Amino acid sequence: MPALHDNGPEPALEAATAADPAVAVEVLAALAGAVRAITLGSSLDRVLHRLAASARDLVGARYAAIGLPEQEGDQFARFVTVGMSDELIARLGPLPRTHGLLDAMLRDPSPYRTDDITRDPRFRGWWPEAHPQMRSFLGVPIVSAGDIVGAFYLTEKLGAPGFTAADEAAVVLLASHAAIAIDQARLFEDSRELALAQERGRLARELHDALAQTLFSLRLAAETAASLQADDPAGAAAQVEVVRRLAGQAADELRTIMDGLRPADLERDGLAATVRSHVVLAARAHGVEVDLDVAELPELDPDVEHQVLRIAQEAVTNALRHARADRVAVRLGPHERRPEERVVLTVRDDGRGFDPDARGLRSRRLGITSMHERAASVGGVLRIRSAPGRGTTVELEVPR
Repeated sequence: MPALHDNGPEPALEAATAADPAVAVEVLAALAGAVRAITLGSSLDRVLHRLAASARDLVGARYAAIGLPEQEGDQFARFVTVGMSDELIARLGPLPRTHGLLDAMLRDPSPYRTDDITRDPRFRGWWPEAHPQMRSFLGVPIVSAGDIVGAFYLTEKLGAPGFTAADEAAVVLLASHAAIAIDQARLFEDSRELALAQERGRLARELHDALAQTLFSLRLAAETAASLQADDPAGAAAQVEVVRRLAGQAADELRTIMDGLRPADLERDGLAATVRSHVVLAARAHGVEVDLDVAELPELDPDVEHQVLRIAQEAVTNALRHARADRVAVRLGPHERRPEERVVLTVRDDGRGFDPDARGLRSRRLGITSMHERAASVGGVLRIRSAPGRGTTVELEVPR
């Protein structure tokens, strides 16, 4: 029986609709289901299962499968079946190898159909004992950018001795678009792995930004308590109380991170009020005068708000703890020239300053790297202007 060569979706669509105009609608519906599975974040296996099920329903087959081969060797990287029970699949054992007709569909882009697979010279009759007997067969390669990346395998046409030319054309059309769905599902899985790696980096920044200062103070308080224990028990007890308070604060910060990395006061009060509150408290704790100017802000994306807050906290903490500044000025508000599009944060101090281009600076100060990464994560720009003895200015500009 002649095969229909895959010259793209248009000839396949013409052949399919010539036999039955409803076929194109069914194919599009099948593709829509696969695309929806991708957009819902389904795994590659679920997308393959959806495509295999669609192909089986499209041509009225009892069994259907999609196989994606490994790049090297005679193994399938994925082999998803539809029509077999879980119990039967378990009895069949390991995935089949790419041999016989299974392999033929991965080497020639032409589809193939026959009423009796056992008569084909490429057929290898060795099946596991539990394997169901199969006769009619339709195999259609899945081609992406000129390479065969997998194949549809359909067997046992229901209510007829074999698959028809219209069946073949319909699956060819499905396969021509299934390649895109498979590529997208693979990209989604790769992006998910990348997102996990980025999330680990983000969590490291959160732990640093939220806990580094508290843990540093906790260590100092503990060392002070130890040094006072012999000569000044009352002073040691006071420092132990500081340790207790700081430990509670660290636990609260950690709980905030685990609850979604978005501070509860930011969720409750908004960015402007939260920045104002944090800056006032930090200034009181360090005994440094802070000139604070926080204007009314436009509505911002929640992640933008979060990153602006963390950068403000880091910049103010650096000014108060490292710069030895007498005055710190904090400005937060809409951009002067583009108030509807961008928001600007400025933290300026009159402290000792540093060389922003100094070699190895970022390896010593994770906070600077963290601020730059946070700004970039929301499409913002962070600028640091400083010089020894001339103070520091940190300026963040973010889009709404």
